[in-house]
Amino acid sequence: MEKPLTGIRVLDLTRLLPGPVCTLHLADMGADVIKIEDTQEGDYARWMGVIKPRQSGYFLAVNRNKRALSLDLRHPKGKEIFLKLAETADVIVESFRPEVVDKLGIGYASVKAINPKIVYCAITGYGQTGPYKFRAGHDLNYCSYAGVADQIGERGGAPIIPNFQIADLAGGALSAAMGILAALIAVSRTGVGTYIDVSMTDCTLAHNVVPLSTLVREGKTQPRGEDFISGALPCYGVYKTQDARYVALSALEGKFWKTFCQAVQHPEWIPHLWVTGEQAQQLQAEVAALFASKTQAQWVAELTDVDCCFAPILSLEDAQQDPQFQERQMFVKTQHPTEGEVLQFAFPIKFSAFACEVERHAPLLGEHSAEIIAQLGYAADEIKQLQTAGVLKTVV
Repeated sequence: MEKPLTGIRVLDLTRLLPGPVCTLHLADMGADVIKIEDTQEGDYARWMGVIKPRQSGYFLAVNRNKRALSLDLRHPKGKEIFLKLAETADVIVESFRPEVVDKLGIGYASVKAINPKIVYCAITGYGQTGPYKFRAGHDLNYCSYAGVADQIGERGGAPIIPNFQIADLAGGALSAAMGILAALIAVSRTGVGTYIDVSMTDCTLAHNVVPLSTLVREGKTQPRGEDFISGALPCYGVYKTQDARYVALSALEGKFWKTFCQAVQHPEWIPHLWVTGEQAQQLQAEVAALFASKTQAQWVAELTDVDCCFAPILSLEDAQQDPQFQERQMFVKTQHPTEGEVLQFAFPIKFSAFACEVERHAPLLGEHSAEIIAQLGYAADEIKQLQTAGVLKTVV
């Protein structure tokens, strides 16, 4: 069957991580995503960590299944082309600071006037309103304001920077995709589009649920590393093994904790599932000493088949070889015209009726410019004139 978003056209004005991951998911599900970049550097994620003309693995990972149009939106002709595309588009996603698209003449009001069904999504750090709306920021800033960075780290230590962009991905990419899909359903019912204001900080804050529950219950949050699932409980923690690797124990429920204690021959621990304070620290030390007595591989052999919420902490290289991910086909290799074979993650959601596969490599800058413009009705000589004028750029 056709992919679920086949027939949906998305104009993607975003760059770096949050917007491109949002549109990556839409593209993987069948949307025709047109990635619109400037005619100079394009999305500068293309060159992060590499020397031109190489394409970064970062860019390749989040821009597959898209077509690329390199367009100067500051030029009247560039604006004209964008608005022609917008007339029949279903979704526009942008990640400029507030008011930039309005100054370019391609904001929601301009597009809505020619396409009332448009779903127009703006992804910004702090949203379209509020005293911070014009501030620059990145994932760490948004996590800092939302109280998330404050909670990440060990007891008594400093906040730790995670190598997983929580605000960019959960707060930005996934929240925007959720809003877009909901809006598309509404359009199918009402014929009326909408504007979606995604603040990555707001969306990160709204998912900071466990510290909120502590605040409601106790009138204050717990310091990092000391809340019930951030380090306070012996049954839920990270432990070092004999070979300086790590394992995770997440036996929060009584049945799992009991099973774990019996499997490691420490039935005396069973009554102490929810201990706190000094008693918890003493038990944590005992559990830590137990895990330190064997290697990670030995613990895997001993506990993998025990139903107690145990797992080894793997590197990404380890995960690539893990039988669960291999069975689920979560790593795929694709071909790119300049980078050769590229390792990527597969689309993670499994549909019974749809196969969401990689059908296009991450595009080169301007790779589909001529193709897209021709589909708007521009003749070959007009396309050449646009290229000469610097309005349009083809593959570089």
